[in-house]
Amino acid sequence: MARSLQMYGQPAISRPDSAPLRALAAKGFRPFFLLAAIFASLIIPLWLLVLSGRFAPGAYLPPASWHAHEMLFGYASAVIAGFLLTAVGNWTQRETVTGRALLGLCGLWLAGRVGLLMAATLPPGAVAAIDLAFLPAVAIAIGRPLVLAKNRRNFVMLGLLLLLFTTNAAMHAEPLGLLPPGTAHRAALVTVDLIVVLLALMAGRVFPMFTRNATGVASVRSIPALDLAAVAALVALTAADALALSGGAISWIGGVACVLTIARAVHWGARFTFGQPLLWILHVGYAWIPLGLLLRASGNVLALHALTVGALGSLTLGMMARVSLGHTGRPLAVPKSVSAAFLAITVAALARVLGPWLAPGRYLESLWVAGALWTLSFALFVWVYAPILTQPRVDGKAG
Repeated sequence: MARSLQMYGQPAISRPDSAPLRALAAKGFRPFFLLAAIFASLIIPLWLLVLSGRFAPGAYLPPASWHAHEMLFGYASAVIAGFLLTAVGNWTQRETVTGRALLGLCGLWLAGRVGLLMAATLPPGAVAAIDLAFLPAVAIAIGRPLVLAKNRRNFVMLGLLLLLFTTNAAMHAEPLGLLPPGTAHRAALVTVDLIVVLLALMAGRVFPMFTRNATGVASVRSIPALDLAAVAALVALTAADALALSGGAISWIGGVACVLTIARAVHWGARFTFGQPLLWILHVGYAWIPLGLLLRASGNVLALHALTVGALGSLTLGMMARVSLGHTGRPLAVPKSVSAAFLAITVAALARVLGPWLAPGRYLESLWVAGALWTLSFALFVWVYAPILTQPRVDGKAG
């Protein structure tokens, strides 16, 4: 078999290495991107059933808080884990976790999701303990290679994981009676802020590079001073939300952050990307950040979903699609079904943000449209990428 593969110019793959589970456990992005996409395609239909009164997530967290928690510490944390476990290995030239240890980390994440769904049958403290164990485990997995390699530039990722753990703990503290009502809502808002900070950091590092490399346009570049200023403004907004500052302060900080996030992206070359789905989805996804900040500055409640469905949904879907191809040795090109997924997530965000504003009397209908398109986008990702993520690299390299 190996000889026949070599005859056709394909790398010889030994029989044990071709096992899907072995391939899945070869690198952090593989299981976590697949789990995140499957979860995303299931959790929104479940939430729509909650809204229609056909399913109750239990009394541990109020329905809205449960929804926010599972989108942030279920979906988003899985994507963040997959990205960091893979990226840190590249940054440090030291492996994070693979094999059984990686699958065990996936099991820990999955236990948190099951624990929240079965909260009514478990002691409240157990639900919190199970769910809270995941992010520290990820921090340990990436922290060791970062410290050993003295990669101080990326110690910020450990800080972000610590802050995310803190906001997750705050969300659990309310149902445990340790913090007053309203804490979970505040913690969810700060968590969105922290995730936007992470998205902005990574966008500045790679989007101009991706665009310049793919388009060959030499003028595409980042401006470090603007990158720093934009991220600093986002950090200030996060602190303002954590301290529950007045609406006036939030408006000013949000407005400044909006201007800076636009200014830093002027030279990123978005206008050159429309024929390349793996690029335009990243630029469109990033555009939801200043739009969400503008809505925050104006006090519009739709800001939250501009930053989540729009920025978080689009950027994570686009990055998962790109990283999965690049790290499995495949060309950076996607089939029409993935382009359709990118279009679906974009229209889902438009429906979720603009629908309630343009047609307030059709609020529930806009939620169902947005939910259906979100589900379609991630279901398409699973359909296309499950075989990619469960097969060895096509170039025969490890990972």
